[in-house]
Amino acid sequence: MGKLALLFPGQGSQFVGMGKELYEFSPPARAVFDEADVVLGFPLSKLCFEGPEEELKLTANTQPAILTHSVAAWRDLEARFPEKIEGAAFAAGHSLGEYSADVAAGALPFADAVALVHSRGRFMQEAVPQGVGAMAAILGLPAPDVEAACREAAENEVVAPANYNSPEQTVIAGHAAAVERAGAACLKRGAKKVIPLAVSAPFHCALMTPARAKLKPLLEKAAFTGAVFTIVTNVDAKPEMEGARLRDALIRQVDSPVRWVESVQRLAAEGVDRAIEVGPGNVLAGLVKRIDRSIKVEGHG
Repeated sequence: MGKLALLFPGQGSQFVGMGKELYEFSPPARAVFDEADVVLGFPLSKLCFEGPEEELKLTANTQPAILTHSVAAWRDLEARFPEKIEGAAFAAGHSLGEYSADVAAGALPFADAVALVHSRGRFMQEAVPQGVGAMAAILGLPAPDVEAACREAAENEVVAPANYNSPEQTVIAGHAAAVERAGAACLKRGAKKVIPLAVSAPFHCALMTPARAKLKPLLEKAAFTGAVFTIVTNVDAKPEMEGARLRDALIRQVDSPVRWVESVQRLAAEGVDRAIEVGPGNVLAGLVKRIDRSIKVEGHG
C-alpha cells in the first residue's frame, strides 16, 4: 500500500472569508484562530473572515492568515477524521506552507510559527521598495530554458526562477525591468504565455537577502524539535526530520527558489500515492496533477 503525504499551500491561496466556516463549526479550528489573534495582538481572524481585501493582500497579513487557516484545518482534520491521516508519512509545504508543515509535524509550536511568518512577511515587504521588484509566471517553457532566458536578460540586475511549480510553469522574480526583459526572452524561446503576478514583493530571489538576514535570528530563537513525520523541504527537495535542519531550511528558503517539482517527485519516489491538501484553496492539487498523476490529492480546509 502506498504512503500518505500532507500538503500545505502558500501565498496565492488567500481570499476574504477564508476559514470562517471552520471557525464556526470546529472548536479545534476556532482555538487556532483565537490563539493567532492573541499572539499577533490584532484580530487576524476578523481580517480573514471580513477583509478588507486590500489589507488581507499585504504579505505581512497574508502569510499569518494562510498559516492560521492551514493549521486550523489540520487541527480539525486531526479531531474529526483521524482515520484519514492515520500513518501520514510525509509533509511538504509550498513556500510559506512549509511553516504549516512543520507545525503539523510537531517540529514548531503554532505560536512561534504565526509570529515568525508575520515578521517574515514584513521583512520581505521592507526588503524591496514598492515597484522596484516584480514576479511573472512563465507558462509552457521548460525550466532550463527559463533559467537561460533569465541569465541572458539580467544585465547586472537580479532575475531568476523563484518557484519551480510544474514542468510547464516556472515563476521568475527580481528587478521589475529585468523580469520584463526575461519574460520577453522566454516568449522568444517559445513560452506560451508570460503572466505578471500581482504580488507585493519579489519573493524567493536574491533581492530577499536582507529579509533572510532579519529573519534568521528570530528563527534561531524559535523552539524547533524533531518532527513526527518527514518534511520534504523547498530549498533542497530532500526529506528532513531534525529540528535544526528544518530551521536551516526555512532560513535558506527566504532568498532561494521553491523546488516544488522536485519535492513532489521526491514524494512519489518515496512511495507516496495519496495526499491531502490542508488549508485554503486547491492550487497544490492542480500542480501535483501536472507533476505526477500517480499521486491522488484530496482537500481539507
